Amino acid sequence: MNRELWLLRHAKSDWHLNVDDFERPLNRRGKRAARQMGVWMKQHQLVPDFVVSSPASRACETAEMICAALGLATQVIHRDKRLYEQGLAGLKAALAECPVQAERILLIGHNPALEALLIDLAGNVAMPDKDKLLPTAALARLIIFCEWNSLKAGCAELLSITYARNLHDAC
Repeated sequence: MNRELWLLRHAKSDWHLNVDDFERPLNRRGKRAARQMGVWMKQHQLVPDFVVSSPASRACETAEMICAALGLATQVIHRDKRLYEQGLAGLKAALAECPVQAERILLIGHNPALEALLIDLAGNVAMPDKDKLLPTAALARLIIFCEWNSLKAGCAELLSITYARNLHDAC
């Protein structure tokens, strides 16, 4: 069975507040981008079977806004500390514990770990942005050709990357 993994980098956070990195919330632009991405996902019938998010404030806010736009209760969001500053190994460990029956998983996290996971699973990916493969509020969709607990390099194919900044006309 082919599965889909959707990697969503959290939306733009507010650097002007004097708070710890973990507690940094979304800024106004980030909130708008998260809502736009959620609406776009709903329009394209991209509703996940399982949602896992970094517990950092900006990732949780992004996850909550996406779920609200999709009509999902925020209780479906599974917060996993391995998605915050634990790199590629942390992301793979969290995915390995996702339900076997989940066919579409939405993972909301941070760079550089999300980009590392994308490149690890799908191989070399053309860099569409000037300096980042996954800028804030970007959604990468991958087809996964194995079980969640056996993810390995090259086991996926990149379907698309969608950027919230390009959705202003779509929503």
